[in-house]
Order: sequence, then C-alpha cells, then structure tokens
Amino acid sequence: MKPSHLLALYKLSEMGAADKEVICSTSDVAKGIGGSQQTASRRLIEMEKLGLIERARTGRDQKVRITGEGLRQLSDMYVNLRRVFEVPKKDLIITGTVFTGLSEGSYYMSLDGYRKQFISKLGFDPFPGTLNLRVGKEDLNSRKILDTYPFVYIEGFANEKRSYGPAKCFRAIVNDEVKSAIVLPIRAHYGEDVVELIAPVSLRKQFKLVDGDKVRVRVPIKP
Repeated sequence: MKPSHLLALYKLSEMGAADKEVICSTSDVAKGIGGSQQTASRRLIEMEKLGLIERARTGRDQKVRITGEGLRQLSDMYVNLRRVFEVPKKDLIITGTVFTGLSEGSYYMSLDGYRKQFISKLGFDPFPGTLNLRVGKEDLNSRKILDTYPFVYIEGFANEKRSYGPAKCFRAIVNDEVKSAIVLPIRAHYGEDVVELIAPVSLRKQFKLVDGDKVRVRVPIKP
C-alpha cells in the first residue's frame, strides 16, 4: 500500500472514522494530507477501490468510515513503529491451547527450501510438523506484541511445483524446557489468535499433549 494511503488513513482516524462514519469534505482531507482538493479526491477514490474506506455522499460532503482492512493496515503501521521505537524490556510470555491444525506442518517442514534455513539460521533440524496453539483473549495482546521482538527471517523460494512464501521465526522456549521457534508465515493461513511452533522434537510427545492442553511459550529479549 502507498505511504500516501497510510497518511490519509491516519488523518481520517484522527477525525474519528476508525469507529464510526464521519462527515468530511475533500477540503478537510486535503488539509490533513497537505495536498490539493483534487489530490484528496483522487486519494479517497483509490482507497475506496482498495477496500480501505467506505463512502456515501451527503450533499456536497460525504460520510467516510475506515473499513476492517483499513484498520488492519493502520495496526500494521503501529506495530512497525513500536518495533522501531520501543525496545522490549523483558521476555514475552504467551500461553495457548493445543489444537489440531490443517496438517500441513509436516509437508512444509520437509521442504528443503525451508528446512535448510531452519538448520542454518535457528540451529536445529525441526521435527516434521508444527504444534498449533490457540491464544485466548487474555493473551491476544501478547501475541500482537510478539511482532516487536527480534526475529529470524526465512526467505521464500520456488521449486518445480510452486512458489513458497517467506516467514518470520521467533526463538522461544516451550514450558521452560525445550528450545523451539514460533513460525509466522508472511501470508498466514491462520488468524492472529494462532501460534505455530517448531522444535527439534515432537512437542506433543515430549509433553504428552492432547488437544485442549495449555502450553507456556517464552520468547526471550535476546534470542
């Protein structure tokens, strides 16, 4: 997304458009972004087409509200700024409930394009599978804060079949015993309330876990 769209979203959020419809003119938006009315009008049209805002005409003015996608983009910007300006001061603790996922972990863990990077960058050969945790509402904020912690970047690659996206890995310790890593695909197939763990051993067998069990994950400041 263009930086100009983020600036416009930010200014609209200042007007209150993050949680309700607000009446504003292109002149109001132009003042906010420091451009002409023509530029503001073009920007709003672009953002509406991208699904970042919803608009409805009210005479000469218009009602504008930021959509869920627009709010997500603002949230991503906020997280990135926090990463720049706020250095984590303590280890992060995330508690989640074990659940059976889409059974794709073993496939992805077996791909050389990923596996070789895990070995060289994380220092262990991962068990062919992931442990999936669903984070409760009380820990959801910790899950979001995770994005401000140091991570290892796993590059995407392609083979004769298809291309595979990149991911971020956060070094972690499960139940204060087993060194592991949280894997966050850049194009995630789960929501923000899910954490996927890889480790050199089967975490399910190591801790005799079944669906519904609680697991404590610690992400250190210095990986």
